[in-house]
Amino acid sequence: MYALVQGHQYGRYEHLLDQYFRLRKKVFADQLRWKVKTYGPYERDRYDGHNPAYLIWCDDDRDQLYGAVRLMPTTGPTLLYDVFRSTFPHAADLIAPGIWEGTRMCVDEEALARDFPDMRCERALCLLLLALCEVALDNGIHTMISNYEPHMRRIYERAGAAFDELGRSDGFGKRPVCCGAFEVSGRVLLNMRARMQIAVPLYQHRITPRAFRPTCEAHPA
Repeated sequence: MYALVQGHQYGRYEHLLDQYFRLRKKVFADQLRWKVKTYGPYERDRYDGHNPAYLIWCDDDRDQLYGAVRLMPTTGPTLLYDVFRSTFPHAADLIAPGIWEGTRMCVDEEALARDFPDMRCERALCLLLLALCEVALDNGIHTMISNYEPHMRRIYERAGAAFDELGRSDGFGKRPVCCGAFEVSGRVLLNMRARMQIAVPLYQHRITPRAFRPTCEAHPA
């Protein structure tokens, strides 16, 4: 299942968020060697304290995390402007209510290999991207901004995403970091579903959702 976890729901998904922060440390600190802050087995930063939304992919029992991505509005603090400002032109204005930032997207390759032995990692990332497009479109977002390493471009293209690479910069890790603007629209959603041969929505509301916006609640330590 794919679930959108907002600030008022952190406690309900505490076990899965714990897995997510562990996975981030493994992927971004240990594997990619990005200059990120770690705390024991976790990778977290100050943006996790701004009550972001997290799109998570987990089993139906909400016990095992397979992948996740963090979502934040560009009208507030973002990695895009605070850390990765050199990855896009200074003339570009990427701050608007309908533009959101997607960061720290990752999948748990070990869990996927165990529970979905026939699924390749690239396929898993494509599914997460499709669910992200569904969530964004459902909540009035027209553009997603993301920073990524160059090899991710082929995955975005394979998923059928429509995006423009705005720029890139060195100095963040082993490889350059790029900045891309991703279109969110019904046209893109249909193209992604056709590319991946998915006929039904991945993200489905189990209950009527609250407005998709940050809350004033603090993230539990």
